[in-house]
Amino acid sequence: MIQARVTVTLKNGVLDPQGKAIEGALGTLGFDGVGHVRQGKVFDIEMDGADKDAARKKLSGMCEKLLANTVIEDYAVDIL
Repeated sequence: MIQARVTVTLKNGVLDPQGKAIEGALGTLGFDGVGHVRQGKVFDIEMDGADKDAARKKLSGMCEKLLANTVIEDYAVDIL
């Protein structure tokens, strides 16, 4: 069994209104000194098999086809 974590974030230069709202809310709640906030998505995925290279390729395919909008988002695949 392979366990992986896929992290999807907006590319640099893409506006992130949710991150901006979180940044403002943290300041309002008294968390001073918080800088630029960007939000994203995390997917924890379990897959059958033991070949980490094959799993990484399959996970990248999942990102390219479904999990990430590669026009505006980047993704990172970590095998745990």
